[in-house]
Amino acid sequence: MANWTLETIAWDRFDASKVDPEILRNIKAAALVERNGGDYGVYLGRVFANDAAFKDAVSTWVSEEIQHGIALGRWAKLADPDWEFDAAFARFRAGYSLPLDATESVRGSQAGEMIARCIVETGTSSYYSALRDATDEPVLKQICGKIAGDEFRHYKLFYDHLGRCLERDRLGRWDRLRIGWGRLAESEDDELAYAYFAANEPTDAVYDRARSMAAYARRAYPLYKRGHVQRGIGMVLKAVGLQPQGWLNELLTKAGLWFLRRSASKYAGQGA
Repeated sequence: MANWTLETIAWDRFDASKVDPEILRNIKAAALVERNGGDYGVYLGRVFANDAAFKDAVSTWVSEEIQHGIALGRWAKLADPDWEFDAAFARFRAGYSLPLDATESVRGSQAGEMIARCIVETGTSSYYSALRDATDEPVLKQICGKIAGDEFRHYKLFYDHLGRCLERDRLGRWDRLRIGWGRLAESEDDELAYAYFAANEPTDAVYDRARSMAAYARRAYPLYKRGHVQRGIGMVLKAVGLQPQGWLNELLTKAGLWFLRRSASKYAGQGA
């Protein structure tokens, strides 16, 4: 279990004068995605129905993900007392759903699913680390630091189980690369875009995926610094079976920083 609870957060240190309204909008979206961990638990439970050890680990993972969402939602409510977390979450679930009836991984194998989960945990650990370093609001800084630590442990959880899945599924390096790249490419899919829409747009607004993704990205991408990107690249390389450090990491770190800066400039220019 996580080494923190909602009660260990220093809520009394909340400082409204240090709330960044741009970061707040993305925190509202992140709260919805994290709170939806229960659906991911259902999906993974079905995909790994024959793996009792992993299913036990997933149940703990789910409880921690839900706690992340509740903590972020509580902070967002402090920052914006008019925001209704439960209503926004219901709106998100009404418009976005996972393949809960699946009996096999959408990645083609259990090993492929583990790789995809490693990529996701890489993204979340990097993002919350960037948020922690970017915010001056003390309660949000504490929450993001706690969540980032959890997400690094979650990466290790999936990576540790990946080894035995690879032995069973005999997934080659090229297949691992394909799955890893495919999951990276999904970072701008409907989940985050719809979460941003459900958390921030008026109830009579019409969902526009490109517009919502641009609004989210223009607030998120500038937060990343070199250290966040470099560590994330190392985690991705390790998950797909490549050396996590060295020249390839350096090359991809430079490429990742270029992509983030270029995308942030593009989205800012769209006035999202």
